[in-house]
Amino acid sequence: MNDPRPIRNVSDTALWVAMYRAMESERGDAHFHDPYARRLAGERGAAIVASMPKGMSMSWPMVVRTQVMDELLLEAVGNGVRSVLNLAAGLDARPYRLDLPADLRWLHVDLPEMVDYFRDHMRQETPRCRLEFVTADLREAGARDAVVARAAADGPVLVITEGLLIYLEPTQVADLARALRGLGPGTLWMSDLASPRLLKMLARNWQRRLQQANAPFLFGPAEGTAFFEPLGWRERDFRSSWDESLRLERSMRGAWFWNLLSKLQPRAQREAARKMSGIIMLEAY
Repeated sequence: MNDPRPIRNVSDTALWVAMYRAMESERGDAHFHDPYARRLAGERGAAIVASMPKGMSMSWPMVVRTQVMDELLLEAVGNGVRSVLNLAAGLDARPYRLDLPADLRWLHVDLPEMVDYFRDHMRQETPRCRLEFVTADLREAGARDAVVARAAADGPVLVITEGLLIYLEPTQVADLARALRGLGPGTLWMSDLASPRLLKMLARNWQRRLQQANAPFLFGPAEGTAFFEPLGWRERDFRSSWDESLRLERSMRGAWFWNLLSKLQPRAQREAARKMSGIIMLEAY
């Protein structure tokens, strides 16, 4: 029987995000080009965007996240990263679409069904680097630790958890941070990060549908990147999603008004708005 829910599980969110990448790629003024995104999103990805409240107009945070992460990734690789550990990689085609060194090692890690789906849809494409597919349930400590040990063989390592942390409990994020700390000092970790304020805002639009799919938004620490400091990680870079959306001209409707209004607010309030969501780069110490 077909499941009528727009999002059936966490894995379906990868189809949703892939559709946003396809939409951006097909613009005349696109910031990035993912020629595989529409194929990977499929009809279900398009249906999810169409069915979600404000589904079309809420593409901008995903577009900003993709572009900023592309920039940070290429910078890190240029500065000596030799391996990329992409956890809950979903339908990320960066090894195929970015200009990466041929000797860069890229570990694409996800649940077996997601890895199978991705490989099936990309079977006739050639990656630009040394791509390895790894099937693992990262909720299982043994499987997670085995993945980390495998990545550690060829460092320095950049870890990517794009779109993952928001679906985890704080204790699960802390366990993951401790495990990744085993990759050693100097390891980089790139992710998106939400705040409690953002979680509340998203809940008004999407939480009911996500809870039905057992994929609620959970992680948005009030302390921001300071959450990771006791776990051996310090902030190396924070890119505000709002600031980056203005730079890239991919903002929400009426952004000009909110930007103008913010100039009348106290500095602390403006800074809280800037930190509502962002793309972070952490460094192990």
